Amino acid sequence: MAYLSGYQYYENSGNVPQDANWGSYQYVSLTDVVNNFMLIYQGNHEIVNNINRYQVLFHAKRAIQELNYDAFKEIKALELDVCDDLRFILPPDFVNWVRISLFKNGMLYPLTENIQANSAGSYLQDNNCNILFDQSGNILQPEHSLLDTKRLAGTAKTMYLNENSIYNGCDGYCIDGEWYFDFQIGARYGLNTETANSSPTFRIDKANGVINFSSGMAGEHCVLEYISDGMNRQPFTGTGSKADPYVPNPSDVGVRVHKFFEEFIYAYIKYSILNSRFGIQEYVVRRAQKDKSALLRNAKIRISNLHPARLLMNLRGQNKLIK
Repeated sequence: MAYLSGYQYYENSGNVPQDANWGSYQYVSLTDVVNNFMLIYQGNHEIVNNINRYQVLFHAKRAIQELNYDAFKEIKALELDVCDDLRFILPPDFVNWVRISLFKNGMLYPLTENIQANSAGSYLQDNNCNILFDQSGNILQPEHSLLDTKRLAGTAKTMYLNENSIYNGCDGYCIDGEWYFDFQIGARYGLNTETANSSPTFRIDKANGVINFSSGMAGEHCVLEYISDGMNRQPFTGTGSKADPYVPNPSDVGVRVHKFFEEFIYAYIKYSILNSRFGIQEYVVRRAQKDKSALLRNAKIRISNLHPARLLMNLRGQNKLIK
């Protein structure tokens, strides 16, 4: 990251958006990481030599991804409205979810994942249950399966959960916010703890990149907290010829990592290259591996923000009497 003047940092030199550089100095870009490694850590007098730039770029990306999965404590949040199709499209950098909540009346209500299928694909069939094909031999599919149709219409049978009601734990139908129940024959024992929540439920369809909700989520606000792989991209704004190997690839612009982990990424790249190269002594590879592990451990301690004031606030309650 190049040094910025006060006007560049606070006002973005009069450009839009104004906050483009706020907090940027604590990060180093992927382009700078690759350039620094090529200039400092590889050469004829270094352990790593005769290495191509695309190999360094590959290992640098893998290091950033592993850091986002394991070390970073940055959880991204995205709020979207859920329309009548009861779908929430996953963001492009989604890897795994942390919490999915219903935002209502200024509060977040965590939703429960329903492991039972609430969405499915379907094939068109004739009266003899034979699958139908088009002229090219492709299977014909309807717009929605019967399961999706009932879920979208709010007529799929679900469990009613309300401890203050005599129908708590009964299977019924939620239509336009009103619940309808069948006649109860016999008794139902036990509670399905997997869906024991009065809020709507969801299930993530990773193959299609969407979250499917139960019918009670229509027209509501959903907040998705998720883990990113760190490969979030921004439009290419650089100058120069794209054939120049030191001009960043358009897909890599905007990828960055915290400076606490910069030295670890260099060690990760060096170890990955040495580990996959033929003829390197085993003690050299092991030394690079130990350097990588030590730098990762140090970086985790630095980014953990163990402030004495925070610890003191927690310790103040150790003598609290529990009545």
